[in-house]
Amino acid sequence: MSEVPAWTLLKAVQGDRPVVGKTLLINRRPDELYAQWKNFPRFSDFMENVRAIERDELGNSRWTIKAPAGTSVTLITRIREDIPDRKIAWESLPESDIKTKGQVEFQDAGDRGTLVSLVMSYDPPGGRIGQLAAKLFAREPNIQVRHDLRRFKQLMETGEVTTNASPSARKSESPTESRV
Repeated sequence: MSEVPAWTLLKAVQGDRPVVGKTLLINRRPDELYAQWKNFPRFSDFMENVRAIERDELGNSRWTIKAPAGTSVTLITRIREDIPDRKIAWESLPESDIKTKGQVEFQDAGDRGTLVSLVMSYDPPGGRIGQLAAKLFAREPNIQVRHDLRRFKQLMETGEVTTNASPSARKSESPTESRV
């Protein structure tokens, strides 16, 4: 389920790109969260499908993103609005495999921390069929936004992202099987 405002979703249903969004309360100051979000090469620390992000001499970012069936897509973005400690907005460039536009906002919530809101629109590669395939393989942006923001919260509040690996972190060990 998306937390995108109803008027934005209505606009999307009327013919614009699909829109996804999520808001979380994170127990950190806005300036700390903003600084971490601006560090694009570290996105792979909390964004599961991001393989790598490289910055070019113009300040654009080239993303390599996991796609269904072991493939990857390239996304090239530029920052279109940057308000320190408050907002970062971006859009994809024409040579990208995915057409997207979005923003993340950081709103001070006093002693409780910061409300972090992420809203983005996208055109999936392969159109509607590509969107369905991405959803099937849990690579669909609506799913990823929720998961990635939750991992960002974990990283910022605890310094690490939790996983569901077995206690020894060995794949051969199942937490539900007896080791006797």
